[in-house]
Amino acid sequence: MNPKPLISVIVPVYNAAAFLDQCLESITTQIYRHLEILVVDDGSTDGSAEMCDRWAGKDERIRVIHQPNGGHSAARNAALDAMTGDLVMMVDSDDVVHPAFASILLDVMVRTGADIAVGGYFAFHEAKPEFPLTGNEMVTKRYDQHEAILRVLYQQGLTHSPWGRLFKAALFREIRFPLGIIYEDLAIIYPLLKQCRCVATSGFVLYGYRQHASNSMRVFSPRRADVLDVCERLELQFTQEDTQYLKAMRSRLLSAYFNILLLSHQDKTTDHSQLQDRCWAGIKRLRGQCLIDPHVRLKNKMGILASYPGRWFLCSLIGRNYKPKP
Repeated sequence: MNPKPLISVIVPVYNAAAFLDQCLESITTQIYRHLEILVVDDGSTDGSAEMCDRWAGKDERIRVIHQPNGGHSAARNAALDAMTGDLVMMVDSDDVVHPAFASILLDVMVRTGADIAVGGYFAFHEAKPEFPLTGNEMVTKRYDQHEAILRVLYQQGLTHSPWGRLFKAALFREIRFPLGIIYEDLAIIYPLLKQCRCVATSGFVLYGYRQHASNSMRVFSPRRADVLDVCERLELQFTQEDTQYLKAMRSRLLSAYFNILLLSHQDKTTDHSQLQDRCWAGIKRLRGQCLIDPHVRLKNKMGILASYPGRWFLCSLIGRNYKPKP
């Protein structure tokens, strides 16, 4: 690796004027300075475009790409096409990063030989977040390709989110985010990991994930069912091509069925009966094999047990206090 690699920072922006200054401030004040910051204005109408240009005028490392609104995937893809860095990190425009985000994950990558280095994250609501102390900051874990894939699919400490991590840019040479869906990151995590020798994690909490009413992952809509389409396609792919990950993929798909079923039941404004029927059929199809899989997480197994008395029992028992995670 280049002894002083250039890190491309990708920031997709759409109507983020309320949060953009704080986001870009956290990026431009990174301890590691060798950055190119690609800010993609995805057709904003709230003044975000002008804010992007003002930031470019203040910091020569910032390059702004203006394009018609195409969604998160289109914005990230535009930056991936334009980047020149050896490494890449992605930051959503309503989030913030720790000042040592880039330097710590670069150090983890160099020490472990990882192709992806992952930091911890925390969710926040307050206007000015303070990064928490976790007590295990110096802990670094290294996972080979096989274990990393299993941990993502079984949801055991590794997520599919593109933020909160540092990638070798070469991983994206042939990969772009699919357009027109949410959960686009879940759709590409397997081809990304298939190129990795290993993934390493740091105990440092380095990424702040903002919770607010307009966050698309906090509000239920039928588009959230994209996760079912993505997971079902992956299940079919693993059935045909890579059966060693099929059990893990079915555990992830079961989580998606539980998630969408419970969220849709909480939304009283629209009839989601067809979607709920789809989820319930999926739960019944997968619950037996997932119950006896020793790697399936406890939360899923509790949901499975609660499902046997019936769908309405499951939703009334679990849904009352259900809080989805990003």
